[in-house]
Amino acid sequence: MAALGTAALRAPRLLAASCRRGSSHGSGDGGRGQPREPAGSGGRARRGAEPGPAAGSQPAAAEGADTRSYLWARYHEMKKLVYDLLPPGVCSLLNPAAIYANNEISLGDVEIYGFDYDYTLAQYSNLLHSMIFNTARDILIEQFKYPEGLGKYDYIPGFAIRGLHYDVQKSLLMKIDAFHYVQLGTAYRGLKPVPDEEVIELYGGTQHIPLYQMSDFYGKGPSLKQFMDIFSLPEMTLLSSVIDYFITHGIEFDQVHLYKDISDAIRDVHVKGVMYKWIEKDMEQYILHGDEIYAVLNRLVNHKKKLFLITNSPFSFVDKGMKHMVGKNWRDLFDMVIVQADKPNFFTDRRKPFRKLDDNGSLQWDKINQLEKGKIYKEGNLFDFLRLTGWRGSKVLYFGDHLYSDLADLMLRHGWRTGAIVPELETEIRIINTEQYMHSLTWQQALTGLLERMQMYQDAESKQVLLEWMKERQEIRSLTKNLFNPQFGSIFRTFHNPTYFSRRLVRFSDIYMASISCLLNYDVNFTFYPRRTPLQHEAPLWMDQLCTGCMKTPFLEEMVHIR
Repeated sequence: MAALGTAALRAPRLLAASCRRGSSHGSGDGGRGQPREPAGSGGRARRGAEPGPAAGSQPAAAEGADTRSYLWARYHEMKKLVYDLLPPGVCSLLNPAAIYANNEISLGDVEIYGFDYDYTLAQYSNLLHSMIFNTARDILIEQFKYPEGLGKYDYIPGFAIRGLHYDVQKSLLMKIDAFHYVQLGTAYRGLKPVPDEEVIELYGGTQHIPLYQMSDFYGKGPSLKQFMDIFSLPEMTLLSSVIDYFITHGIEFDQVHLYKDISDAIRDVHVKGVMYKWIEKDMEQYILHGDEIYAVLNRLVNHKKKLFLITNSPFSFVDKGMKHMVGKNWRDLFDMVIVQADKPNFFTDRRKPFRKLDDNGSLQWDKINQLEKGKIYKEGNLFDFLRLTGWRGSKVLYFGDHLYSDLADLMLRHGWRTGAIVPELETEIRIINTEQYMHSLTWQQALTGLLERMQMYQDAESKQVLLEWMKERQEIRSLTKNLFNPQFGSIFRTFHNPTYFSRRLVRFSDIYMASISCLLNYDVNFTFYPRRTPLQHEAPLWMDQLCTGCMKTPFLEEMVHIR
């Protein structure tokens, strides 16, 4: 996208030059060997005119040149254009510390800011993933009596990415796009990729996953589970490691039992407080960017904004973390603090009442008729929260990292504005800003445009050229994918389409950013405007057409023959 944006920025100068060079008949190619329109066409397709050549027939190539030479001439011309479009210094167009908008939102209209805690206010070091993996692996061995040989497996940083789906019955971990298609080359059973042919066979001769098998509103379908939070990275790696061990050693296993056992082991690490103890013991090692969190919260309070916290974590853990990041008086910044909220049930279940905690975290028994500033509350539900506070609609902006548990209900059912925290965004933008990525993506788009338009040439030599281009295109796509993650690529895109994760990100968040600290880069009254991303019918031009043709119906001469 960034590469195409660069082309668009340069387009007016190039377009003007192209129009000046073009012939008076408006060929649009500036004498560069564009296929000529058939004699007698009059330069346009006319209603009521006699039918032209049948669809799929080809216009003549440049005079005196065979078709193969013509195709390669267009190819090399396109390569030069791509090189010219991306001069040194064109990279670094995107800012990793920026906030990106899916929907227009003015911070000046926001009166109340809400926050999740884990991976929203508190960002954790990747060292935590190894600890979760190792502890859950040992629980499997010691409590579930799994083979001791599993102890040889260690956490593999960078193996999995967030947003993957796991087919429990088929033991497949895979990336699915916004249209429910498996991205070929990203399906793994254990630690090894599954051949594309096998994946297609497993799903009845298609890459498509039917809607009824896909995740429900909260990412849990009848046979597919979507891993949406950052804590799921060690779970996916452990799942893959255990399957790898069983397959390698020829051990039969029940897919459902194995998935449940691993989920339970991971859950125990969280529920039994093991993870909390690690973090509390060494906050300097595990918690990142604490000073920036204080700066964000203090700035909002100074501008008369109300703040609240809703988290599933226990009070003692949150209290120690906030004291580390913000200071001992952190509660003075918040109008409301709710712990062990049991999201997403907090947003949908009316039955649980709020309970007050004293300063030591002990439960109180009095009925809650109001939510007091500086007090700590446990459980409860959003319906009572709305009734007691009156904080409704678009004046509330809530931030969280989990698209389902934190944001979905608030946006779709209650009309709050939402902000998604996506830590992976920083790394992905740095990759997008590299010269290798920029050139690869721009050339891939240009080559795709050539393939689309030149497919009308169907003689044997031309078909061979097109096959070579298709092979090169696939190689570039694989190379671009591997820049992000060798197994699964980017969390935001398959080869071309948005991922299922991206689809949910756009649906459930007004804005998204790498961390809460990104707010420091904007005025408290700043308005975020989403870029107008063209729909397909609004952007008929490929990049090379935009830069070399006049602003008229693109390549009219070629299109006449395929209508």
